[in-house]
Amino acid sequence: MNTPLAESLSALLLVAVLAWAVVRPKGLPEAVLAVPAAGVVLATGAISLDHARAELASLGPVVGFLAAVLVLAHFCDVEGLFEACGAWMARRAAGSPGRLLVAVFVLASVITAVLSLDATVVLLTPVVLATAARAGVRAKPHLFACAHLSNTASLLLPVSNLTNLLAFEASGLSFTRFAALMALPWVAAIGAEYLVFRRWFAGDLSVSVHEPASGAAPELPLFALVTVGCTLAGFVVASAVGIEPAWVAAAGALVLAVRSLVRRRTTALSVVRAAQPAFLAFVLALGVVVRAVVDNGLAGALGHVLPGGSGLLALLGIAVLAAVLANLINNLPAVLVLLPLTAAAGPGAVLAVLLGVNIGPNLTYAGSLATLLWRRILHRHDEEVRLTEFTRLGLVATPAALVPAVAALWLSLQVAG
Repeated sequence: MNTPLAESLSALLLVAVLAWAVVRPKGLPEAVLAVPAAGVVLATGAISLDHARAELASLGPVVGFLAAVLVLAHFCDVEGLFEACGAWMARRAAGSPGRLLVAVFVLASVITAVLSLDATVVLLTPVVLATAARAGVRAKPHLFACAHLSNTASLLLPVSNLTNLLAFEASGLSFTRFAALMALPWVAAIGAEYLVFRRWFAGDLSVSVHEPASGAAPELPLFALVTVGCTLAGFVVASAVGIEPAWVAAAGALVLAVRSLVRRRTTALSVVRAAQPAFLAFVLALGVVVRAVVDNGLAGALGHVLPGGSGLLALLGIAVLAAVLANLINNLPAVLVLLPLTAAAGPGAVLAVLLGVNIGPNLTYAGSLATLLWRRILHRHDEEVRLTEFTRLGLVATPAALVPAVAALWLSLQVAG
């Protein structure tokens, strides 16, 4: 296929795949269009077979890790971890909307960092909704916090987000080094988001709807907590000895899954469903389509506008470009496009890309698959989500979080040498 035709076809298919993921006609999975689209770019020669194989090989360990973390988070929920989190938030709030917002920020940030953004969106969001009703406060600020923090708070660890895993592989950093460099940007971004939320939702946070309900607190699931703690420690050890984090996550997921199977609280089919195989197929197929777009001109175009160097302004330029691209084509394709262009510039440039693709998606619904999933969950619970309000909040919160996070990354890089 000649280059102009291949470029047009691959770009058109990427737009179609992302539009399908946003709309999901009749609730059909994202993979329904993504997998055939990957087949089309292969069949027409828009991407070579060798490049497709290379893309699938690079995404394989990342997708394996994602499956394991999804299972791990699901069985943490089965063990009652998120129910216990809701009880803690209700006790901490004691009917105060402001204190509940603090509790949501703390829990959502920790859960996103440790169990990935999917756990915050899928499992914590319904708990926050129920907790707000139980505490007698308006739910909107706390629900929006779940959406924003599922993106912003996923900066800390390589295991917090699928984009992080891709950046981790490209950066050449160890697990602990990655976390050390991203700790200050993580705190800066979350702190900026919190200040914006306090101002933006001042009216909602100043009133209570009714008296908080009382009830017995559920028992803390120590087994799940210990398993998660051991899994985190395993990530550090595995990174030091060169073992893929997917194996550690699989071990933690297996422990909780076997425990639930033995206690007859789940079935083997439920374990498979928890891994969301259709979504995993979508990620792999999307990677092939994006690689076709990159091979047919996008990489060259971005190479002309991508800032060079590792100074503060260069890092800010890279992060802003990544944020804009994430909102145009979604953050996962954006990181797949930008990482090959920035990897040679060193870990600073790679981590700047990560700041852009993780914080940037708070600007629009389409910026992150997690935000799209969050919206569907709220609709399922009959909660209204207005696009205009989400976007207006994003226009304030996104730059407010991105700029200090980039400055904090630059400072971390200077201190680390």
